[in-house]
Amino acid sequence: MNMKVVVVSMENEKKKCGCWAVLKRGVRGACKPSSASRDSPNTIPRTSLVYDAATETRYLNASNRELCPPNEARLSSDNPDPPSQENKVPCQLLQFTFQELKAATGNFRPDSILGEGGFGYVFKGWIEEDGTAPAKPGSGITVAVKSLKPDGLQGHREWVAEVDFLGQLHHPNLVKLIGYCIEDDQRLLVYEFMTRGSLENHLFRRTVPLPWSNRIKIALGAAKGLAFLHNGPEPVIYRDFKTSNILLDTEYNAKLSDFGLAKAGPQGDKTHVSTRVVGTYGYAAPEYVMTGHLTAKSDVYSFGVVLLEILTGRRSMDKKRPSGEQNLVSWARPYLADKRKLFQLVDPRLELNYSLKGVQKISQLAYNCLTRDPKSRPNVDEVVKALTPLQDLNDLAILSYHSRLSQQGRRKKKDGTPQFTYTQSKSMRASPLNTGKQRQ
Repeated sequence: MNMKVVVVSMENEKKKCGCWAVLKRGVRGACKPSSASRDSPNTIPRTSLVYDAATETRYLNASNRELCPPNEARLSSDNPDPPSQENKVPCQLLQFTFQELKAATGNFRPDSILGEGGFGYVFKGWIEEDGTAPAKPGSGITVAVKSLKPDGLQGHREWVAEVDFLGQLHHPNLVKLIGYCIEDDQRLLVYEFMTRGSLENHLFRRTVPLPWSNRIKIALGAAKGLAFLHNGPEPVIYRDFKTSNILLDTEYNAKLSDFGLAKAGPQGDKTHVSTRVVGTYGYAAPEYVMTGHLTAKSDVYSFGVVLLEILTGRRSMDKKRPSGEQNLVSWARPYLADKRKLFQLVDPRLELNYSLKGVQKISQLAYNCLTRDPKSRPNVDEVVKALTPLQDLNDLAILSYHSRLSQQGRRKKKDGTPQFTYTQSKSMRASPLNTGKQRQ
């Protein structure tokens, strides 16, 4: 992880704001794995990673396992980097006490849990508007409190990286980090509360399908957040772009969260950064998994996977599906390359409530992002440019269906040609009805 904070000299530390000095003292004094973590019943090993350096085919069909052993990860070359701009410190972050956050979440009640990831549990809480004091539920500011599992040095590195990056980076499409807590073995982060949760929940766990227009809006917002990271004076590679890390506010504005795996990108004449291989299976770019060479195009590949999930309503990896359909990328590629088949990819729950041209454009964009040659992938600015006009398309497939149905009815009167029924419309994604006018 990029732990700029660790290597700043003590002289500079005295010049920094008090909150950052406290944080750094905690970092230096707590970089030893917790002995209690090994026996903790709440410690859940991260098993969503994969490492297979042979070929892309083996990568796409590999088992669900870690990219590198835990010991190797701790001894890797992914060491703290010296800060390039020491004046950039998150002085605006609030420092909470553990007791304040305990009270804010109702003693970390189970019914206040918003979710759980490799980092730890996320709790819903309330704080006063003018400080760090806890507030009564429903009053003050609603926040999300993420508690680090006591799993030792590696988790602590991710915690520091999260504070380091989100303490400095501010953008409408990045989740706002409000503050942190570091006391003894306790590591917590306090974020703005995202009302509608994650994109993952809306795509795969809700009974009501996410509307097409919302899917486009979310994809564009997430792309803008990624473009901000890539295009800064100090480029940042996100390294864990996936649906569970895209959070949504009330208006379905997308914000990237969880910067524990973020890494400072290459600068100057460097084409890549070499680092230990981390990420989430099904999203990580094959060339990064096979070589450890990380570039911004690694994020672009992950974006292409998420586009496929948005388009199809399928998970990047789903072991419950038939063997040939478990990996979304390998299953979808033949359809993306064939304009006559690409409508078979559309999430069936949308029925005909999607844009014909939008499906074409999203499919082509996903295909370009997922190309095997990283240099041939678009940059994120090009992705944003391609997605922007798709918000205004109104060529819904259902309108095309009714128009075609009307034409069929007129022909039936003349020569008896059979008319499509609405039941038959469910298979129309693969029919000439959806591959005629839009081929132009």
